[in-house]
Amino acid sequence: MHILHVVGARPNFMKAAPVLRALAAHSAVKQTLVHTGQHYDDAMSKVFFQQLEMPEPDCNLEVGSGTHAQQTAAVMLAFEPVLRERKPDLVLVYGDVNSTAAAALVCSKLGVRVGHVEAGLRSGDRSMPEEINRLVTDQLSDLLFTPSVDGDENLLREGIAPARIHLVGNVMIDTLVRLLPRAEEHFPAGLPKPYALVTLHRPANVDDPLWLRDLLAALADLSSRLHVIFPVHPRTRQRLVELGVGEAGGRLRLLEPLPYLEFLALQQHAMLVITDSGGIQEETTFLGVPCLTVRENTERPVTISHGTNQLVGRDLARLRAAALEIIEKGSDRKGAEANKTNISCRVPLWDGHAAERIAAVIVGGTTAEGSARIAAHEKKL
Repeated sequence: MHILHVVGARPNFMKAAPVLRALAAHSAVKQTLVHTGQHYDDAMSKVFFQQLEMPEPDCNLEVGSGTHAQQTAAVMLAFEPVLRERKPDLVLVYGDVNSTAAAALVCSKLGVRVGHVEAGLRSGDRSMPEEINRLVTDQLSDLLFTPSVDGDENLLREGIAPARIHLVGNVMIDTLVRLLPRAEEHFPAGLPKPYALVTLHRPANVDDPLWLRDLLAALADLSSRLHVIFPVHPRTRQRLVELGVGEAGGRLRLLEPLPYLEFLALQQHAMLVITDSGGIQEETTFLGVPCLTVRENTERPVTISHGTNQLVGRDLARLRAAALEIIEKGSDRKGAEANKTNISCRVPLWDGHAAERIAAVIVGGTTAEGSARIAAHEKKL
């Protein structure tokens, strides 16, 4: 069996790495890795591949940036000849980036089976490009690997046949569980504690100059209570340059983007995290770190019902109040570590073995333990 993996952006790398590893345990499986180049920072991509211990891509389509339509079209045009040449039995796509939907569309046109890892997530907000990518990819996929029960419910409500849906758990947590013991040695030198960790990259937050300026002012205000560490996404960095914002001083520190292990170490020791990232909502839930999400909705509701996540939307008063409450609680209980709770077991199948379940489904249930786990959990639905 020949399986071709398509990755396009760094969040895909964390999801694909454990699946590649799990399938490598099956001698009958041949694997090909295609990097679309949607995240085109070659140096940063190489660091992620090295830290995640992923094989070098068999080919890089090098599509680069552009509008959503341009980027999607570029992936489709570049990916089609690769698909015709390689002739895989199954293509695995990950997450909700433009490369994911583009590859699924090409496979559908050519009659190649598709598996979607992280299927079924829905925010209900079609103004988000990622939501469109999720909807399109799930309708075109033959195998839908969901990270949580809400994913199954969403797919069934949309008319997806139950036989195509497989509740396997969260592959990002597989990567976190495997690499967390190594993260400590990668904590960036010279950073003060305690601190709040910030990430922002979604257009709704960074493409609105007035809102971004006000949000940055709120972070500067928060830094009067504790240090604020802000690794800045390239998209966000460009917007800050346009606003005339250079390196923030004092207790608000703007950093360059960080490799996976360094960022994981920062998450692990943060008093709180402020973000608009879906993956970070999941990782903080597993780590038990309080998370404030600067969005009106989330496609990962289990991080709210089972985790540490709060939606604060575009409401700076809510953001300040929630952050101060977390700080006070941490101060009363002697620091960031006191805010953490052992909650990882609350989200079913977020246990570091999701990729093994995916491999078991793909190879036809030859892994008895994985098949038994899948059957047991699907009976609960």
